[in-house]
Amino acid sequence: MTNIYNNILQSKIKNQKLLAILLDPDKIDLNNVETIIEKINRSPATHLFIGGSIVENNILDELIIKIKQNCDLPIVLFPGNPSQISAKADAILFLSLISGRNPDFLIEHQVQAVPILKQTNLEVISTGYILIESGTETAVERVSKTTPLDRNNIDLVLATAQAGEMLGSKLIYLEAGSGAKHPVPLKLIQLVSQNIEIPLIVGGGIIDLQGIQKAYDSGADLVVIGTAFENDLNFFS
Repeated sequence: MTNIYNNILQSKIKNQKLLAILLDPDKIDLNNVETIIEKINRSPATHLFIGGSIVENNILDELIIKIKQNCDLPIVLFPGNPSQISAKADAILFLSLISGRNPDFLIEHQVQAVPILKQTNLEVISTGYILIESGTETAVERVSKTTPLDRNNIDLVLATAQAGEMLGSKLIYLEAGSGAKHPVPLKLIQLVSQNIEIPLIVGGGIIDLQGIQKAYDSGADLVVIGTAFENDLNFFS
């Protein structure tokens, strides 16, 4: 499977909204994967993201293989560090945490990942990753040791997104974080969407179908659902 980014880009041009379900390997029991896949196949998801801030188990390859046996959705890695790379996936979001100033998450992890990625056929999609304050400390904040951008400082958020675009990112990802108390404000989604040309991903803190639709209506091109689906496999029913 190739040209995943081009498909995202064409969907943006056609105003066709996309949905990714994020699976954290640490929160998955391989014995229950078939049930999860069944629910995913019945959902409106267009992509599967796999990864987490901290992945401590060693089931990534096996998980992806099991998913591919029964699911045709493109599998995109959403890694917290280079150890979360699997050649079994289709693509990887090559994330740079541009909202923070920790060099490990701006460039160091990416440098470490290059020799691994060169040994795979993964489609590499450069992504400007922006953490937005969400009312609680999220795993991304703890692991990256960076401070999220103030959700009310809309000028800084916009400038950061535009800087990511100017640096060459193919995607901008506004992230409230896993288990966020509040999702990314709709006014931020709208502002960023109207002032960048590349596709916009929004995730974190969205707890219902109405939240997904509101993000779409505000300009998100792709919405990510993680915790809500983990907590209720019938989320999309």
